[in-house]
Amino acid sequence: MQVKDSLNRRNFVKIAAIAVTGLALGGCDDPNAVQVSGGWIKSVNNPVLGGSLGICFDCTLLKENNLYRMWFSWRPRKSIAYVESQDGIHWNEPTIALAPDTATNWESEVNRPRVIKQGDSYHLWYTGQTTDKSWIGYATSLDGHSWKRESDKPVLSPEQAWEKTTVMCPDVLWDENTKLFRMWYSAGEQYEPDAIGYATSPDGKNWTKLAANPIFRAEPNNSWEKAKVTACQVLPYQDGYVMFYIGFADQDHAQIGVAHSKDGITAWKRHAANPIMRPSGSDNGWDHDAVYKPAILMEDNRWLLWYNGRRKEVEQIGLAIHENLDLGFI
Repeated sequence: MQVKDSLNRRNFVKIAAIAVTGLALGGCDDPNAVQVSGGWIKSVNNPVLGGSLGICFDCTLLKENNLYRMWFSWRPRKSIAYVESQDGIHWNEPTIALAPDTATNWESEVNRPRVIKQGDSYHLWYTGQTTDKSWIGYATSLDGHSWKRESDKPVLSPEQAWEKTTVMCPDVLWDENTKLFRMWYSAGEQYEPDAIGYATSPDGKNWTKLAANPIFRAEPNNSWEKAKVTACQVLPYQDGYVMFYIGFADQDHAQIGVAHSKDGITAWKRHAANPIMRPSGSDNGWDHDAVYKPAILMEDNRWLLWYNGRRKEVEQIGLAIHENLDLGFI
């Protein structure tokens, strides 16, 4: 079953109409009124992963042969887990894709993965953490299930002053023109990093950071993202690149925004509808306190966005849809 067939469109349209009305009026008592903007709609099936599994967060996805493949951060196991789905909503039981390597001193837990397929191989960049520091590691696989670390040391470490103690949340694309992997990563504080940097690599293992980092900082004039911007995913889009990212009003309250750049590095233009994804207005909403870490797929004529939602101490994963590839940048 395709996601398109399994989603309840009638309820989606209803929620969308409420959202637009709420925004136009500058507020509405309905808890769904200001959860989304810019054409996005949250799935009525949310959350799609979590519940009895415990805290599930920060995922990455591929779609192959009509199968959705997700690698996600599974806090109870301190590991990266793997699940599959026919519709992007209902997932099978997780298996461990990558567990911490206890022989090292930088992988007390592993999380925040990014998986891409290049040629016949799968490439995984991930965050390795101790209690007070984070690094980025690298592994490869022939099937996306069994992974081999390419080094017992991090491939990216906090070195520049702005990176403080932490580099995490890698997002990577392969550039066929330059024959380079391009990485956007977050750095700064251990409990939610501060800004987004950029690096390139010919082999996925040896990286050169941009001297002008960070390339994307918090915007102090936007109350919803004035504290931090982190954990982005960048995709080719129209005549450049689009970045989905987390904006923090403070370290406990987060929303999702989107920006566009010609080269994926400079002159980022934020979307006029930002933030495109907001927490639920309901006190009992599963994503009442924050929405985090967008994970994006483009398919057919729409965007699919999986994201973390948090209520108190519980994080789960939900889904949102944009039923048009035009995101409305002016």
